[in-house]
Amino acid sequence: MFPIRLTAHLDDERTMVVPIATSRSLSHVEGEVAAETAALAEGIGPAEVRLLPRPLRRPEKVVLVGVGSGAGGWRAAGAAVSRAVAGDEPLCITLGDLPADAVRDLAEGLWLGGYRYRDAREEPRTAGVDLQINAIRPYAESLARAEVTARATWLARDLTNAPSSLKNPDWLAEEIVGVSAKRAGVTVRVRGGAELERFGGLRAVGGGSVHRPCLVSLTWQPSTARRHVALVGKGITFDSGGISIKTRPGMKIMKIDMAGAAAAAAATLAAADLDLPVRVTAVLPLAENAIGADAYRPGDVITHYDGSTSESTNSDAEGRLVLADALGYCVAELDPDVIIDLATLTGSQTVALGTRTAALFSHDDELAKALAEAGRRAGEQMWRLPLPDDYREYLRSDIADRHSSPALGAGAVVAALYLRDFLGEKADRWAHIDMAAPAWADDSEMELTKGATGWGVRTLVRYLESLSA
Repeated sequence: MFPIRLTAHLDDERTMVVPIATSRSLSHVEGEVAAETAALAEGIGPAEVRLLPRPLRRPEKVVLVGVGSGAGGWRAAGAAVSRAVAGDEPLCITLGDLPADAVRDLAEGLWLGGYRYRDAREEPRTAGVDLQINAIRPYAESLARAEVTARATWLARDLTNAPSSLKNPDWLAEEIVGVSAKRAGVTVRVRGGAELERFGGLRAVGGGSVHRPCLVSLTWQPSTARRHVALVGKGITFDSGGISIKTRPGMKIMKIDMAGAAAAAAATLAAADLDLPVRVTAVLPLAENAIGADAYRPGDVITHYDGSTSESTNSDAEGRLVLADALGYCVAELDPDVIIDLATLTGSQTVALGTRTAALFSHDDELAKALAEAGRRAGEQMWRLPLPDDYREYLRSDIADRHSSPALGAGAVVAALYLRDFLGEKADRWAHIDMAAPAWADDSEMELTKGATGWGVRTLVRYLESLSA
C-alpha cells in the first residue's frame, strides 16, 4: 500500500506538522519554530492549512493545521495535511498530551485523505506518508490500529473503483483470494457452477451475463474467538438494471454496486490483522446484472437457498435477491451470533438521508446502538429507520411466498423487510445497512477522496473491536 515508518527520532525531519486545536496554544512546540509560527497560528480555522517555508533549516517547512472542536476534527485535519504536502514526503507530527483516539483519528485522516486509486494491474503502492510522531510510545497501539483501518479502507476503495471492464465476479473473487493468502487464520472458499444450485437468487441475477456468478466465503477464525459475526455484502460487479434497464445516468457509476462486499471482505481482513478474538465470516454473493438471452424476467418466480420463493417484477431490484440467498445460507450453515449485511441497495436511502448518512435497520436496540456508536467514532454516519410489521403486507404475492419489489414509496424500508424474511429467529440479532449513497463521493471532502469511499470498513472495524473489549 504505502510505506509507514513510526519513530520517536526526529533528527532528519524535513516537514513538521503542528496541529492547532481551538482550545490549545503552541506549548507543544519548542524553540524557534514556536516563535516563528505563533502569529501564523492565530485564528486558524478547522481543517485550514498554513505553510511556513524555512529554507536551509530543519525542519525545512512547517505545516500548521486547524483542528476545531467538532466531531471528526482530528480526522479532517489529517486529511487536510495529506492534500497539502507531496504524497511521498516524510512528515514529523508534533503532539502535546492528546487522547489516544485523537491520534488515531489524525493518522487515519492523513492516510485516507492521501488515497489515490491503484489499478490492480499496477505494481504495489510505494508512495505515501512516512509518518514520524514524537513521543510515539503512548500512541503505538492507536497508530497501529489506524494503519490497519486505513489499509483495509484503501483495499475496499481500490476494489470498488476498479472499472467493470476489469472487474467481474471471477476477478473480484480472485482479488479477495489473493489478498487473503498470506494471512494466518484466514480461509477463503469460492463456490460456482453446480455448487450454486440452491442459490436461486444469485443464479437468476447473474444469468444474463457471460461472467458467471459465484459465492465467496472469507473467514477469520482465531482460537480465542468468543463470538461469531457474519458480514454479508452485496457484490454486484455491474448493475445495468437487467431487462428493467436503467437510464444512462443511472448506470454511470454502477461499478460501485459491490461496495458492500468490498467493505465486508476488507473488515474481515482487518480483524485478522488486528488479531481480534472474534470469529468473522464474510459471505459475498458476486454477480453481474446484465441483459442477455438467459436474463431473468419481470414476473419470474425464484427459489432461494432456504426453499422459499420470491416473485420479481423488477430486475433492477436485484441486490435483495442475492442477499436473500446469502442470508439464508448464513442462518442454515453458519449459525452466527450476529448477522450484519451491507448493501448499496436503494435510491430511497438517498432520498431519505442524503449522500453522507446510511440507513440502519435492526430489531435489536443493543446492536443498533453499538453500530451507530462505532460509526460515530469512525466518522461514518447512520440513522436508524423503522421496520413496521404492517408494511409486510406490501410484500404479499399471489404466486410466491413474497413479492421482492412492490411499487411503494418507502423503498428502503420495504427492502429491509424483505431481507428480514430470510433470517428466521436470527432476525433478533441482525442489522441491515443501506449505504447506497455514502459508498461514493462526487468530490474530495475531509477524509473522503473523489470516487469510492470504502464506506463501512471503519464502522465494522470499530464494532468488531468493541466486541473484544
